[in-house]
Amino acid sequence: MSEGGGVRKRNERPIEGALFASAILSIAILGLIFLFLLKEALPVFNSVTLPDFLFGREWFPASFKEPRYGALPLIAGSLLVVATATLIAVPVGVACAIYIAEVADKRWGGILKPLIEVLAGIPSVVYGFISMVLLSSIVQGVFGATYRLNALNGALILALMILPTIVSIAEDAISAVPRDYKEASLALGATRWETIRKVSLPAARSGITVAVMLGLGRAVGETMAVLMATGNSPVVTLDLLRSVETMTAVIAIEMGEVVFGSPHYHALFAIGLLLFLITFAVNLVVDIAVRRKEGLRR
Repeated sequence: MSEGGGVRKRNERPIEGALFASAILSIAILGLIFLFLLKEALPVFNSVTLPDFLFGREWFPASFKEPRYGALPLIAGSLLVVATATLIAVPVGVACAIYIAEVADKRWGGILKPLIEVLAGIPSVVYGFISMVLLSSIVQGVFGATYRLNALNGALILALMILPTIVSIAEDAISAVPRDYKEASLALGATRWETIRKVSLPAARSGITVAVMLGLGRAVGETMAVLMATGNSPVVTLDLLRSVETMTAVIAIEMGEVVFGSPHYHALFAIGLLLFLITFAVNLVVDIAVRRKEGLRR
């Protein structure tokens, strides 16, 4: 090894150490959050069994006669709203990213992308007000919904909230595809759309997946907007025009009024732990899938 290479390696060691320490600190913080949630959630199972908690269809934790801690309506409400929002936002977001990266001229794309990213800076409570006052009336008028605040209303506003994340990161991934790939495809006689579909999108697949997962992560954890938009009715339903309640909303609504140390208090922490595990599992599965695809490509 040359003297210059040895000096460079010694100079890089403090940076490597700092990055390693940051990674370890992040893992430690994540582990401590999990342990805290687990500690506060476990006492609820003195009052309810795990199957009854996960699959119970009634959430009445404040009942004086017979409190019920069935989390299934909250899980179902969250999945319904988040899945619908994702199904709306992902095609629209990826299409916008393709347009900005591949179709629009640089001047127009340079204006459009910052305007979309501005949406990410709007507070969620503002989105909630828009949903309550404006969007809910439109949804009710168009679909004839009985409930003014419903799952579709929450999904639409949630889709709008996660759209900037998906567009921004997916556009960066598509723009990062080497220009040589596209030029080679066009030189072989492929049309512009065929180049986008068969070259740009497959090459940017990992980045687009990350964009979708970050959008999904925000959708799962969003509280204020869905609290104001969905009606907060803990029922198990697949009807988008009915009021539902999400896991994040029930924590936000009830935690401020619950008796400290009561079964209701610990049940809310159990909901938080469940939300944590769902988010962690989704991100882990996608990370494994992305790594496997990259390995097969190599």
